[in-house]
Amino acid sequence: MATSPVKHFLVTYLMPEKCYEEICVNFHLHVPCLKFVLNRTVGVWIILDTFLSQLPQLLKILWRGSAVGLSLTSALLQLYALSCPVVYAMANNFPLFAWGERLFTLAQTAAIVFLILHYRGDTLKGMLFLLAYGGVMFLLGSYAAAGVGSMMQSTSLAALIASKGLQAGTNYCNGCTGQLSTLSVLLSWIGSLGVWFVSLQETGCSFAALSHILSVCFSGVLLAQVFCYRSSTTTTKKED
Repeated sequence: MATSPVKHFLVTYLMPEKCYEEICVNFHLHVPCLKFVLNRTVGVWIILDTFLSQLPQLLKILWRGSAVGLSLTSALLQLYALSCPVVYAMANNFPLFAWGERLFTLAQTAAIVFLILHYRGDTLKGMLFLLAYGGVMFLLGSYAAAGVGSMMQSTSLAALIASKGLQAGTNYCNGCTGQLSTLSVLLSWIGSLGVWFVSLQETGCSFAALSHILSVCFSGVLLAQVFCYRSSTTTTKKED
């Protein structure tokens, strides 16, 4: 008897066959199976978020030909936060397949920093920044001690939270979100939820889990700003 495409997909990517039988055939909400499926789904989403979260922002800047409203300091902090796991992995000689997808995100974020500078009229600074950043990453990845990688890794979450906070502050001061991508903010918020869930499963109610909650909250603030400022802008246009 041929296996249905749905069963093949679920058993291959989300759950063992025993859980498929329990949930989809017997319609039994087996708690260990549900927990397994949730963990697997969150893991897949975190990987997808690594690839996709910065892409809508990059494409929006290119499409609009503007980076108005985007905080350069926030983008730099975000680039630092995303660079830390890569330096840590390289310093500890982790295999490329364990962290290689992060290079794609780094390239997107570095491009966003360049475009912010470019649309401010500082194209030369942007090019020099890319050269300097590439050189520093090469040196850190090639020669940094494991202790340096660990130190950077321990500060990455704080840098990410600060990045979101600065962008939220910029939005508040400007009274709009400018070219901030709604889709990127939404993906970041969902990704933050996933990372917090994994952290909670692994460490319980620890300082790390609480820090991830803070990251989720700041992502939520950015998401609320995107919709609130868009709503107020639409209302103003109708009144005009």
